Amino acid sequence: MNTGTTEDINFKERPDIKRAPIMIALIIGAFFAILNETLLNVALTKLMEEFQVGEATIQWLSTGFMLVVGILIPVSALLISWFTTRQMFIGAMVLFTIGTVISGFAPNFTTLLIGRLIQASGTGLLLPIMMNTILVLYPPEKRGAAMGTMGLVIMFAPALGPTLSGVILEALNWRWLFFTVIPFALFSIIFAFIFLKNVTDVTKPKVDILSILLSTLGFGGIVFGFSSAGEGTGGWANPEVYGTIIVGVVSLILFVWKQLKMDEPMLDVRAFKSPMFSITTILLIIVMMSMFSTMILIPMFLQGAMALTAFAAGLALLPGGLLNGLMSPLMGRLFDKFGPKYLVRPGAALLVIVLFLFTTITTTTPVYLFVIYHCLLMVAISMIMMPAQTNGLNELPRKYYPHGTAILNTLQQVAGAIGVALFISIMSNGRSNYLIDNVTGEPTLNDFAMSLTAGVQAAFKIGLIFAIVALILTFFIKRTTEPKDI
Repeated sequence: MNTGTTEDINFKERPDIKRAPIMIALIIGAFFAILNETLLNVALTKLMEEFQVGEATIQWLSTGFMLVVGILIPVSALLISWFTTRQMFIGAMVLFTIGTVISGFAPNFTTLLIGRLIQASGTGLLLPIMMNTILVLYPPEKRGAAMGTMGLVIMFAPALGPTLSGVILEALNWRWLFFTVIPFALFSIIFAFIFLKNVTDVTKPKVDILSILLSTLGFGGIVFGFSSAGEGTGGWANPEVYGTIIVGVVSLILFVWKQLKMDEPMLDVRAFKSPMFSITTILLIIVMMSMFSTMILIPMFLQGAMALTAFAAGLALLPGGLLNGLMSPLMGRLFDKFGPKYLVRPGAALLVIVLFLFTTITTTTPVYLFVIYHCLLMVAISMIMMPAQTNGLNELPRKYYPHGTAILNTLQQVAGAIGVALFISIMSNGRSNYLIDNVTGEPTLNDFAMSLTAGVQAAFKIGLIFAIVALILTFFIKRTTEPKDI
């Protein structure tokens, strides 16, 4: 079906726009917004003690953040067509800053969660703004390097979060995880107000309330169901768990059906007619599940089973975070030169190896091995993420840019939230089963450490299965040199 024109398909050079100030403005704001996805990971153990809540409840600080991001991103494709780049970015950063202030002064868990969700509403709008702007500013042959620079934000920020959290918690209390971010958020707003220019087309398409409702119920229901599996009794057999997942799946099916019937869809799922875009989407879902779940499981294990301090746990993740930040721009340039095959496939193979190694960890595993495994994980993810994402988006015509970026960002965040919820649930069930099967009296500290080991190993075994599926998918990826009319 021909839904685009030659003008839509071909890249439009914008000599009147200076790229550097726009990229700097976007990177500064997005870095600190995305950093907050994992900034609390190392602090979760302390927060569980302070607010007297369990693992299944405390994980909502991470899962809820990604859930809101995932719900908002589909709407971003619509918002980008209604508001200028400048309006979208500054509005998103203001929301993020308000949420950060509320979180910093939160007197209880509920208020802290509300602050996190407001933070997430800002972050959810920033991600598609960044990616869509790059697609508009850079021609296909230069997007690899530009996406690599953006990868420095999308990958490096959450990778650095646990380390920065550990450093702050060593000297200050958890509230400074938010207070430290506030000056940078304010600086980003001021910088964008001065330098950020509009680069997108404001077309003001029709707003369809039913599509927004179905999208919210769909993504929200699925993530809420997965996140609730570790709470209360019954686990996956709990009606609240499978009921909300069913509601989510049905709502998503109705959402997709409605988008295909609309002349101006909120989220144009016809982008999936592109084979490389479809494969890329599935691949990135698996990678994000692996990344976010690992980055929350490892700090919990290092502190809960191996009795490391928050500072030591955060420090153990620092080399991998730095390596990931350095690798992302490099992988972007290598993609421009060699294409995706020689990066994505070895990266997926390395991911399989790393997740297998994580299934073997115990309380006697030396800390330096955790550092090595995490470094290898970050290398594998940097080899997959930006090259695969750029390759998939390059096949889309210009009119699909907002929709393609919104789809990828939505599903990545939802996958991250589901990954965290799923792996925490598997870990919690593994711990409970170990204590039931192996402990008769009052559990000792060693029993708790061994149960956590069993739970974490069980979670990584599931992760290993996902990684193998990702490796198989990479054998179907081919380089896309120019957009196809779809």
